[in-house]
Amino acid sequence: MPSENTLKLLCFSAPSGAGKTSLVRALIERIPELSFSISATSRPRRGTEQEGVDYYFLSPEDFRQRAAQGLLLEWEEVYPGALYGTLVSEIERLRSLGKIPILDMDVYGALGLKKRFETQVLTVFVMPPSLDVLRQRLQLRGTDSPERIEERLAKAKEELRLSEEFDRIVLNDEFAMALEQAEAIVRRFIEE
Repeated sequence: MPSENTLKLLCFSAPSGAGKTSLVRALIERIPELSFSISATSRPRRGTEQEGVDYYFLSPEDFRQRAAQGLLLEWEEVYPGALYGTLVSEIERLRSLGKIPILDMDVYGALGLKKRFETQVLTVFVMPPSLDVLRQRLQLRGTDSPERIEERLAKAKEELRLSEEFDRIVLNDEFAMALEQAEAIVRRFIEE
């Protein structure tokens, strides 16, 4: 387990399609102190996803066993049967490289880490301009069925209600402006 008195984590959360992954990737390119924390999941691999690059793919049994052993910093069942979490070993790996882990994660996982580590964690909620824009973005991605998009939108409504519990909210209407705002927030946190 990382020493809690020296831990710094950045947690970015958003409804699916709000652009958090794009923001996180851009921040890593701009701020050399950051490194992406690869999440663990029990869901099957999609398309060209790679083990240890996109996710650490675990069986549901292995995932639950690791959780029971305290080998996950946090975890959530984001969708029925789809477990996601942060491996303690991943945070330790990044910290051993002198990096600040940046996590692209579920709303509940981010809020759980904030409760646990308080000022050592900065939570940023990436806000879509509207649910209609979110629907359009999800449709344009072309990765989900209409039923899956509706499921994601229903979850988005729940996530939007929790946005006020985050340290910062970044509106992702215009990507360049959202990135500037996110970069300023992250740099202030790093310098504290």
